[in-house]
Amino acid sequence: MPTTLLRHADLLVTMDADRQVIPDGGIFATDGMIQTVGPTAELPDEADHVIEASGMVVLPGLINTHHHLYQTLTRALPAVQDVELFDWLRNLYRVWGELTGEAVHVSTKLGLAELLLSGCTTVSDLFYVFPDGSDVSIDIEINAARELGVRFHPGRGSMSRGKSQGGLPPDEVVQTEEAILYDSERLIHTYHEPAPGGMVRIDLAPCSPFSVSRKGMEATRDLGRREAVRLHTHLAETLDEERYCLKTYGMRPVALMEELGWLGPDVWFAHMVHVNEAEIAQLAETGTGVAHCPSSNMRLGSGIAPIVPMLEAGVPIGLAVDGSASNDSSHMLAEARQALLLQRVRYGAGALSVTQVLELATLGGARILGRDDIGALAPGKAADLIGVHRDRLEYAGAQHDPIGALLLCAPAWVDLAMVQGEVRVWNGAIPGLDLPALIARHNTLAAELVARAEERYGQPLCERVWRKACS
Repeated sequence: MPTTLLRHADLLVTMDADRQVIPDGGIFATDGMIQTVGPTAELPDEADHVIEASGMVVLPGLINTHHHLYQTLTRALPAVQDVELFDWLRNLYRVWGELTGEAVHVSTKLGLAELLLSGCTTVSDLFYVFPDGSDVSIDIEINAARELGVRFHPGRGSMSRGKSQGGLPPDEVVQTEEAILYDSERLIHTYHEPAPGGMVRIDLAPCSPFSVSRKGMEATRDLGRREAVRLHTHLAETLDEERYCLKTYGMRPVALMEELGWLGPDVWFAHMVHVNEAEIAQLAETGTGVAHCPSSNMRLGSGIAPIVPMLEAGVPIGLAVDGSASNDSSHMLAEARQALLLQRVRYGAGALSVTQVLELATLGGARILGRDDIGALAPGKAADLIGVHRDRLEYAGAQHDPIGALLLCAPAWVDLAMVQGEVRVWNGAIPGLDLPALIARHNTLAAELVARAEERYGQPLCERVWRKACS
């Protein structure tokens, strides 16, 4: 079995049970799993692969608990720069309805590359747009993740209530419940790796209360619990959603999820901005998790999720960048910084510490994804880690606290990333990836996607002054 030795990190931030920070630290791993953690002098002298981490702060790889990777194709689209969620979706559904298999592959690979370079080693993605007659599939995403060596939690998303049935999405991007369940079961049986260190785990992820029927939510719940996979959806993101649930179902979003059997330690919700004290207590009591998406909630004007009260109540919480058309970025260190600052805006300067935010980005993410094999650098955990050099412009004058600098100073790209003991970023680059060629093809596909949507619907999505740049 191959062995890996990382040594001489200036500081090794373990996030273990004792929150050890080890000067001149390192790890020794066998077959991608950590065997020993400690000062370099106490580690083996040799290994099949030796990584010198001198000058770096090394910490566990960050965990992104909610994303829509295909949305990298529609970042900063003028038609949706200044609108709230429902209008944002109505415009973008038309563009996403033009997705192709190649567009999914390229956008997934580009989004994962961006996340990897920003310190993220595990990615949860909710893919829910399957246009009629297209070759789009979750398999394409999984293949892209394997090419980059990223630990991947693809969520088999779904929408079954189109506009004709009272839902928000157009009918041409929804599926029948039978097709959704068939494909969900196929994906679980084909790809799901429940063993420690598994690189792919399938989650079941109906999109939202305004795009999936009660029957679909309940059937997905039953399948997920029968197959022992986790359940995920958007919830309580906006006041529009709250009003929709009250009008359509006669109850608030959390109450609807309770009625549908969608609360429990195998469930996590993205956003949870508009929740009250009783609902927070209910989440804590049932062990239901939350993916906090601060930048997206700010970008769409949705509000500020009450993360501090949730933490005080004991709600499991992880961090997420959310879709790249509502965040327009996929930078995990930047998202962690945003979470820190935003909670302080609402609750005061002492509301959330650097250590707490690092916990959310590592251990918190591992918990809501149902994993005990990632999130910390400790024996028995996967060798997933990142390293950032201290002697960079962003951290000049911040050597008093090199760990605090990671979140309080300008977000940086990482110099090193390792997944399952394999180096995936070195010297700030992804070995073997032609990033300029990937970016160029991605931009071409993005322009074609928008052009097809404009032609089909006769609706301009790029302002006239920018039309040349969009084509």
